Amino acid sequence: MTQSSPNPWLLAARPRTLPISVMPVLLGSALAIHAHAFSFIPALVCLAFALLVQVGANYANDYYDFLKGADNEDRKGPQRAVASGLVTPAAMRNATYGVLALAFVLGMVLIAYGGWWLLVVGILSVVCAVAYTGGPLPLGYLGLGDLFVFIFFGLVAVIFTFFVQTGFVTYEAFLAGVGIGLMAVNVLVVTSYRDIDGDTKVGKRTLAVRMGREWTQVQYAAGYYIALGIVFLLWISTFSFWVLLPLVLAPYVYHLSTFLVTAVTPDDFKYLLIGSMRTLVLYGLLLSIGIILG
Repeated sequence: MTQSSPNPWLLAARPRTLPISVMPVLLGSALAIHAHAFSFIPALVCLAFALLVQVGANYANDYYDFLKGADNEDRKGPQRAVASGLVTPAAMRNATYGVLALAFVLGMVLIAYGGWWLLVVGILSVVCAVAYTGGPLPLGYLGLGDLFVFIFFGLVAVIFTFFVQTGFVTYEAFLAGVGIGLMAVNVLVVTSYRDIDGDTKVGKRTLAVRMGREWTQVQYAAGYYIALGIVFLLWISTFSFWVLLPLVLAPYVYHLSTFLVTAVTPDDFKYLLIGSMRTLVLYGLLLSIGIILG
């Protein structure tokens, strides 16, 4: 590897996607601040756990997609570490399990704040990170990847970040989890939509492959509009008008939704991925600010 070559481990970690882990923890902590119960240590542990689980899932995806032949010449996405020969399959496999083991050990700290039953949440998170593309029934290959992202990087991340700081769960935490979860799913939707042709050839039956392009376009737009609609429910529930701040994103998500319909080239999808990630970050930041001010 030359000096100018990308670091293969950083490449496989996909750092540009890591806000998917950060934003739900931020939202859960903002809700804890609103409840006058913010606690720095459990919030920090939740953030580290979420980041490690996502990196582990990304490493597993790099490894198992290579084994299953999904990273071939038909793929339009960025370079993969194993498929490009930058990392051996064995090294990536070992790194996957090492990162996820570290996540699990770190997550054990949260038992002191939420009880032993959180062990189940930790085990499920780690197992599903591998099962996303690995194992006998890989979630991503069965069309369940979107559901995995929604549950773990939406509902679970927000609700349990809130819970370990407050000791209870609220309807508002659930709503916030739904909103940011849908934003996270839309990042995955762009990559699944981009890879429909290649995934179909290798038998990777993602939700986009199962639904087809037109219904995936509907899913993408609906995810954004439902997420924006969530802020109205939060406003009605308990917060002030500040919680409506994410509505400023409405014109931009309309633009992204219409752009997806005509997207064809790798540059088109790169633009959509950047836009989808930017929207997730802004939604998380604006909603967090609105919750704190509200």
